[in-house]
Amino acid sequence: MGIDLRGCGVPPDQRIPSVPQEHHWRAHTAGQPLPTADAATEPRLWHPGPHHADPARTPDPEDVAALYRQLRKAFEDGKNEPGAADFYYGECEMRRHDRTDTTKGERCLLWGYWLLSGYGLRASRAFTWLLATMSLTVLLLMGVGLPTHDPDPATTGTLNGSRISLNTSTPDPALHGRWSQHMTWTRMEKATHIAVNSVVFRSSGQNLTTAGTYTEMTSRLLEPTLLALGALAIRGRIKR
Repeated sequence: MGIDLRGCGVPPDQRIPSVPQEHHWRAHTAGQPLPTADAATEPRLWHPGPHHADPARTPDPEDVAALYRQLRKAFEDGKNEPGAADFYYGECEMRRHDRTDTTKGERCLLWGYWLLSGYGLRASRAFTWLLATMSLTVLLLMGVGLPTHDPDPATTGTLNGSRISLNTSTPDPALHGRWSQHMTWTRMEKATHIAVNSVVFRSSGQNLTTAGTYTEMTSRLLEPTLLALGALAIRGRIKR
């Protein structure tokens, strides 16, 4: 199957160029009716192919992925990185839908990659997830992560003749009171400080409850990843 760029358009769920073969496959999968000769084509619909009624002659995702791969390689050889990124998006989309050449595990990874950052090409999506994750982290830290009071170390000792034995212990952080009592500006300020530090893998320097410790650990893993995906998407759009 050769590369046919005639009639390339913008599909409903992507604001990037798409080859007609993808339109044909998506129109067939969506069950769109074949438009009549005198009917105007709705611009937000997929464009059915000449063999729309024959599934055997409609391109499959693996066929369309191969076309996108060739286009991406051609743009990369021409040093057009933003243009190659557009076709990389289409290639990943087809691989995500391909149940023949793409394993289930790989499709799950591609689905997560698409959901979080649009295959590393949608900065707005990655930063939206980052903001949502940080907001959730702040809420959880306020509700169950920050102790009611910072634990005060206590020192005890014994005197044995001329020797003094001292032992300093710090109680575990504890949380008391109702959920509504945890929602204060002071606690929000502390929680926001911890969440912002988590993005750059810095230590929060705060005593946290067990739930708060696990919340911070998760945020220190996920939030920098989302920040990196957003930076990667921006780089893919401005690199020449």
